[in-house]
Amino acid sequence: MSKPNAHLGRVAILWRGDEAARRSATPDTSRFKAVFAALADAGVDAEPVVYEDDVRDAVLAQLSAVDGVLVWVNPIHEGRNRANLDNLLRAVAARGVWVSTHPDVILKMGTKEVLYRTRTMSWGSDTALYRTMDAMRAELPARLAAGPRVIKRNRGNGGQGVWKVETLASSHPQPMVRVLDATKDTSEELALDEFLERCVEYFKDDCVIDQPFQTRLSEGVVRCYMAGDRCAGFGPQKVKALVEPPAERKEAGPRLYTSNADPRFQRLRRLMEDEWTPQLTSLLEIPRRDLPMIWDADFMLGPPGADGTDSYVLGEINVSSVFPMPDEAPAEIARRVADRLRSK
Repeated sequence: MSKPNAHLGRVAILWRGDEAARRSATPDTSRFKAVFAALADAGVDAEPVVYEDDVRDAVLAQLSAVDGVLVWVNPIHEGRNRANLDNLLRAVAARGVWVSTHPDVILKMGTKEVLYRTRTMSWGSDTALYRTMDAMRAELPARLAAGPRVIKRNRGNGGQGVWKVETLASSHPQPMVRVLDATKDTSEELALDEFLERCVEYFKDDCVIDQPFQTRLSEGVVRCYMAGDRCAGFGPQKVKALVEPPAERKEAGPRLYTSNADPRFQRLRRLMEDEWTPQLTSLLEIPRRDLPMIWDADFMLGPPGADGTDSYVLGEINVSSVFPMPDEAPAEIARRVADRLRSK
């Protein structure tokens, strides 16, 4: 791609790191070097900004001097959350700097609550939302009676706060369940009340989400990468999280990245671009121009249709820190950033 003559603007690429990372950060040595290069090819100047709470004021000054900022910071990292960063980003946006992804957009589409809010879409399932522990205590047993459920905290990453739960036939005076933590390899058996106590802290994040367990999970999941409202590639993977039979867990492997032209996923691409993303932005009241420059949606396989065609069930949407990405994604991100800067 030849570099255009027009200078479109200046953006920051922000990620979390310590003082050593701040001192050594350069476009050529960062893990985002492909994004820096693609932005340069598109006529956009980009600079690295390494964030931590103790340098908030310095970062605020840096961001106030650019046209936009692309943010890659997980919601939970080594016990820290994004609360201070999100407040900073709101302040920066109020000054006229374009932020991707804006914290308010993350709250709409990057938390597990999106599974409940979009449950009527064709990617949806019989999803429940609990605002209080009393509601969860009252409603979960009846849902468990119909089959295994997956409990998810509203904000998290890396499988933190995600559980498969199923009832056990037992002579114990209390209802018993088998639970499998998505970050662990083996399940455990305990009283339902004991499991519920583990979930109390999750209500600090506003709610807990409850989905039916998808029996085809062991067949793998497909991650669809999006740049704005266009598909930027796919990442199929055989997973082990919440998969219990040892033989099926052994089949798990790394995510395999592939382009948006992969013939295996063209139906999923059409659904994402033509149906689901417009429905998502309408339901969540997100202007198309405010969609993240890079986000992804993880899909499990649902029951096949009458003609044998696979259905897809949304497992989560990732917005806060979507990386790594297919090779084609940086160029797509750069095109979307350039379009956004032209429209300012």
